[in-house]
Amino acid sequence: MKKVQEHHLRETRRGSNLQLGLLPSPSLCRKQPIIPDLLISPSDQGDGDLEMEYPEERGNWTGKLDFLLSCIGYCVGLGNVWRFPYRAYTNGGGAFLVPYFIMLAICGIPIFFMELSLGQFSSLGPLAVWKISPLFKGVGMGTILIVSLVAIYYNMIIAYVLFYLFASLTSNLPWEHCGNWWNTDLCLDHQVIKAGNAAIPFNVTNTVSPSEEYWNRYVLHIQGSSGIGDPGRIRWNLCLCLLLSWVIVYLCILKGVKSSGKVVYFTATFPYFILIMLLIRGVTLEGAWIGIKFYLTPQFDHLLSSKVWIEAALQIFYSLGVGFGGLLTFASYNTFHQNIYRDTFIVTVGNAITSILAGFAIFSVLGYMSQELGIPVNQVAKAGPGLAFVVYPQAMTMLPLSPLWSFLFFFMLLTLGLDSQFAFMETIVTAVTDEFPYYLRPKKAFFSAIICIAMYLMGLILTTEGGMYWLVLLDDYSAGFGLMVVVITTCLVVTRVYGMKRFCRDIHMMLGFQPGLYFKACWMFLSPAMMLALLVYNIVKYQPSEYGSYRFPYWAEVLGILMGLFSCLMIPTGMVVTVLREEGTLWERIQQASRPAMDWGPSLEENRTGMYVATLAGSQSPKPLMVHMRKYGGITSYENTAIEVDKEIEEEEESMM
Repeated sequence: MKKVQEHHLRETRRGSNLQLGLLPSPSLCRKQPIIPDLLISPSDQGDGDLEMEYPEERGNWTGKLDFLLSCIGYCVGLGNVWRFPYRAYTNGGGAFLVPYFIMLAICGIPIFFMELSLGQFSSLGPLAVWKISPLFKGVGMGTILIVSLVAIYYNMIIAYVLFYLFASLTSNLPWEHCGNWWNTDLCLDHQVIKAGNAAIPFNVTNTVSPSEEYWNRYVLHIQGSSGIGDPGRIRWNLCLCLLLSWVIVYLCILKGVKSSGKVVYFTATFPYFILIMLLIRGVTLEGAWIGIKFYLTPQFDHLLSSKVWIEAALQIFYSLGVGFGGLLTFASYNTFHQNIYRDTFIVTVGNAITSILAGFAIFSVLGYMSQELGIPVNQVAKAGPGLAFVVYPQAMTMLPLSPLWSFLFFFMLLTLGLDSQFAFMETIVTAVTDEFPYYLRPKKAFFSAIICIAMYLMGLILTTEGGMYWLVLLDDYSAGFGLMVVVITTCLVVTRVYGMKRFCRDIHMMLGFQPGLYFKACWMFLSPAMMLALLVYNIVKYQPSEYGSYRFPYWAEVLGILMGLFSCLMIPTGMVVTVLREEGTLWERIQQASRPAMDWGPSLEENRTGMYVATLAGSQSPKPLMVHMRKYGGITSYENTAIEVDKEIEEEEESMM
C-alpha cells in the first residue's frame, strides 16, 4: 500500500508540470488513443520496477435477466404465502389493499430504488459502500449482524420444508390420520368429523388435528422440551435436513453471482407455475368462494384505524427485503448503466401482485377446508409457520392425489425460500470480501464454505426438541426495531449528510436522468417519517414473544431485546472508531469522517466521468473529463451527461463565490 501511495505522489508531482494538448477528434482517438501520463494507472506501467498486487475482479451477472430474477426471487419469499393473506383478512380484507399500495408508493418503491442505486453506482457491498460517509460504517456492520441472524433461522425453515417434501413422497400422507405413536387421545381427523355430521355431532373445540400433532409431536418433538431454557436432544432427522439445506445453498453460491444467477432462472420462475396450479385447483373446489369472500370482503371502517396502516407498511417493509443488504449486493454486480429504475417498478409491483395471487390460492383451499370441517374460516386460518406446516398440509389430505399436491406445495416453498437465502449469504460473503479483497476474493469459495459451516453449527440448537422456541425468538427480534433503525439511518445519511443534490447527480451520471420530485419527496420526508412511525409503533405496542400457549421467560425477552439493540449499537461504535482514526479537533474529525472517501465513486475507471475523474491516481487536471475523454476516445451519451454535471458543479462554485 505504501508503494501505491509513493507512486501516486510521483505521478501527482509530474502531472502538475505537464501541458495538455488540444483534444483530437473522436475518430482519431478511437484509432490511436492518446494516454496522458498523468492518467496512467499502475496497471498501465507493465512489469517495471513497481511490484504491486491487485485484487481479483468482483465479477458481474452473466446475463441480462440474472439481476432481475434474483431480485424477484429475493423479494417473493415465504412471507408472500403465509403472512400477506393473513394480514389482509385481519385488517379489512379487500380494503387492506388501499393502505398496502399507498405504503408501497411511500416506503417500498423509493427505498428499494435507493438501495439499488447505491449498490450499482459504487459496485460495493453493504460494508464497503459506506465509503460514501465513513463515519456511518457501523450501519453496514449492523446490517451484516442482522442478516447473519436471519440466515441462521431462515435456513431452518427451509429444513422443515425439506422434511415435509420428503414426507410427501408416499402413497398416504403421514399426517392424514390419527392412530400413530405421536398422536394423543385428543386427535380427531376430518373423515371422522365429516361422518359425524350425518350422525352424532362432535365437539371439536378440545380436539387436535392429525397435522398439528404431526408437526408438534413428531417433526418438532416439542413435548421433549419444557421451554426455551431446556432445549432437549437434537432431532437427527432435522439435523440432516438442515445439513442438506446448507449444502444446497453452498453449491448454489459457490461461484458467487455466476452460479446463483443461473439457479434463479429456475427458483424464481418455477414457483409461479406451482402457484397457478394451486390457484386453479383451489378455485375449482367446493366451498372455495367462502374462503375468497372472507379474504377479500372489504371492511372500510378498518381504514380509520392506525393499526391497519402500520400493518400495511410492515408488510411492505419486510416483503421487499429493504435494509437487509441483499438488494444493494445484487445491484453491485450490475453494469454501471443497468436500468434499475425500470427494474424497481417491475420487482416491487410484481411482488405485490404475487402476494395477492397467493392469497387467492391459499384462501380458496381454506374455504374448502372450512366447509368440509363445518367450522368458520377464521378458525381455520393462521399466520406464520402454522399455515405452512399445519393448516395447509391438513387441507391437502382432503384432496384427491393428496401426496402430489402436498409435494408441489412444499416444493414451491423450497424454491421461494432458497432465493431469499441465496441473497442473505451473498450479502454476507460480498460484504466481507469487499473489505479484504486481496486476501478473500481469490479464496471466495473457501470463505463461503467456512461461513456456511459456521452458520450450520450455530443453527444446531434449532434442531433440538426446544428449537422452535429459539426460532421464534430469532424471528421476533433479529430483524425488528434494529432493522428499522438501520434503514432510517441510511436514508438520512444519503439525503442529509452525503446530500440529495449529490446523490441525484450520481444517479444522473449512471442512468442519464435525475430522479423526479416523487422520489426526492419520499427520500427527504415521507419515507423517513413513515419508518420512524413504524419504529415508535413497535416500541409502544411491544408484546412479549409467545409460541402457542407458551410464554417466554423474562431472561429470554431480555436476550431478544439485546439482540436487536446490538445491531443498533454498531452505529455509534463505528462512529467512535472512525473518529479516533482521524486527526485534528473533535469537530474536524467528525467533518472529515463524514465526507466521502477519496476513492468513492464508480469502481471502473472508464465510468469515472465528470467530478469523479479527479479521484483517479495522478489526476490533477482542472478539466478531468476532457483528459478522461482523451484516454478512452469519443463522447458517449453518458459522457455528455458528465459534461452537464461538470457544468452544474462550476455554476454552483461560481454562485458560492
